[in-house]
Amino acid sequence: MQIDVETLSIELTTIPSDKRPVFITGNFCKWLPDLEEFRMTMINPGEYQYQFPDDLELPNPLEYKYTRGGWDQVELDQFGKPYGNRVITKLEGVVQDNVIRWQKDPFKKVDYTPIVEILSETFKIPQLDRARRIHVLLPHDYHDRPDQRYPVHYMTDAQNLFGEGSEYGNWKIDMSLTKLAKEGKANVIIVAIEHGGEDRIQELSPYDNPKLGKGLGALFLRFITDTLKPHVDAKYRTKTDRLNTGIGGSSVGGLLSVYAALMFPHVFGKLMIFSPSLWISQRVYFDAIHFFEPFESRIYLYAGGKEGANMIANFKKFHETLENQRFGYDRVKIQTSIDPIGEHSEKQWSREFPIAFNWLYAE
Repeated sequence: MQIDVETLSIELTTIPSDKRPVFITGNFCKWLPDLEEFRMTMINPGEYQYQFPDDLELPNPLEYKYTRGGWDQVELDQFGKPYGNRVITKLEGVVQDNVIRWQKDPFKKVDYTPIVEILSETFKIPQLDRARRIHVLLPHDYHDRPDQRYPVHYMTDAQNLFGEGSEYGNWKIDMSLTKLAKEGKANVIIVAIEHGGEDRIQELSPYDNPKLGKGLGALFLRFITDTLKPHVDAKYRTKTDRLNTGIGGSSVGGLLSVYAALMFPHVFGKLMIFSPSLWISQRVYFDAIHFFEPFESRIYLYAGGKEGANMIANFKKFHETLENQRFGYDRVKIQTSIDPIGEHSEKQWSREFPIAFNWLYAE
């Protein structure tokens, strides 16, 4: 769009996800908030432009504001308060403005579903010389709150977590997050990493096993801590400290989270451990004996009674080892959940997820 430098033009950048039209209003139009002749032109999502007509006599100084179609949808400052009148004294050239927040339309129904993005179709894992698709689930109002930073929870087996799921089932965490958001309890970014198919067990297990081969889980965790986390922290508005960084998974993904709790406590302060595959190696109990309690942490442990003959016995042994290592201090909080009839399935973990998630990230 050609701009006449001898006239007054305004360029506005704002939240690209908000699709409502933008109007400019002020002392040049009796402060009417939704006149069609003062509707701005969208150039790109989040980018708007308006050029005042040559024959319009403008007051000087010119005072103005932006609305989304009414005074109940006016621009706000970073604290959520109505923005003061903007003023222009030079009535020619180009003025560039930015609006970071808007008052919501009171008649519009709020959509609480998380915003799902693909961080990369082929994110490089240099520690394993391979690549993987990675998803990010943002809080529903992430783009509406540019001053807000969020905890981050990393999860394995993204194929089974949300959307249509996989042949094995679906945790339906997007539905759980929607419900939690309605209660004001889902202000966390989730980074979901797809598993490697046939390489899944070897890739996620931190321990070697005579039948399964060499465990690559320690390298996979290094990928999360050294490669993926810095990238996520640079791209999104995250809280980067350990108390606001979590990891979770089930089965061998649960075992990986166990290892993260024991060996990477300086990175992860929130652990969601579902049905961990403790049978893969007895070494996990020796590692747990060395678990030291210098860091404040929250650990949520779950197991089901119908997950095999040794699941509950192994689970209780591991829990007791952790409890003994905390020396009675309160900085490490451990919450356990055992369902006597719980099966080793996505359906079961789907039911447990919102309970664990809410407990881990409760204010």
